[in-house]
Amino acid sequence: QVQLVESGGGLVQAGDSLRLSCVASGRAFSAYAMAWFRQAPGKEREFVAAVTWSGSSTDYADSVKGRFTISRGATKNTMYLQMNSLKPEDTAVYYCATRYGTTWQRVTADGMEYWGKGTLITVSS
Repeated sequence: QVQLVESGGGLVQAGDSLRLSCVASGRAFSAYAMAWFRQAPGKEREFVAAVTWSGSSTDYADSVKGRFTISRGATKNTMYLQMNSLKPEDTAVYYCATRYGTTWQRVTADGMEYWGKGTLITVSS
């Protein structure tokens, strides 16, 4: 089993920046790609960004490309999402997720194996 815990959400104004963190733990957390998904009220959970186990490859949804940066910590069990130029449409619960594999191929939420409980980000206009 893998446990994921997100932190860093909150209420911000449009144009502000915020950084999310996700810490993974478990008996054998190795060779897992990690990703962020988000779910706005009344909408399906959608992909935001992902990073491979090594941290050398990243993937972004078009809606956040150029504004968000995903990265992994040196210990590999931590992941960050730096969010700049936030917009009201970024308002959502943000979830950390992971799936086994050293590479990354974009999948829907159903394709991820483990999930955190989520952290709420509200961007006011």
